[in-house]
Parts: sequence; structure tokens; C-alpha cells
Amino acid sequence: MRQVIIYSGEDGYFIAECPSLPGCLSQGQTREEAVSNIKEAIHVYIAALEEDGLPVPEEHFDAMVVAV
Repeated sequence: MRQVIIYSGEDGYFIAECPSLPGCLSQGQTREEAVSNIKEAIHVYIAALEEDGLPVPEEHFDAMVVAV
């Protein structure tokens, strides 16, 4: 299981980012599409690390939402 952050981009698309996998992000026209796309991106990202013999970063749930 991976933590994913979803937010609205400037172009009206939803951006999905996986903080525990640096550079792993995707987007979609809807939240649902963004979630589906980031799931695929996470699988591909991890498969590439494993194929290259690199360690897969562990997940860490340390996000905090702050209202400013």
C-alpha cells in the first residue's frame, strides 16, 4: 500500500503523486482516472527498480495537512 496525494493542477487535471517514490506521479481528467493512473505508475516504478536490482523505498505515512 502506498500513500498518494491528489490535487488539482492548473490545467484542470487532477495530479496524483506518490511521495515515497520520488518522481512517481501521474494525472487524470477525474480523481478516479488519476487514481487509476497512479496505481499503474507505482507498479511500473517498482518493477523498474526491481529489474535494475535497486532497493524499493519503504512506505511511510507521515503526511500532515495544515490549514493556512
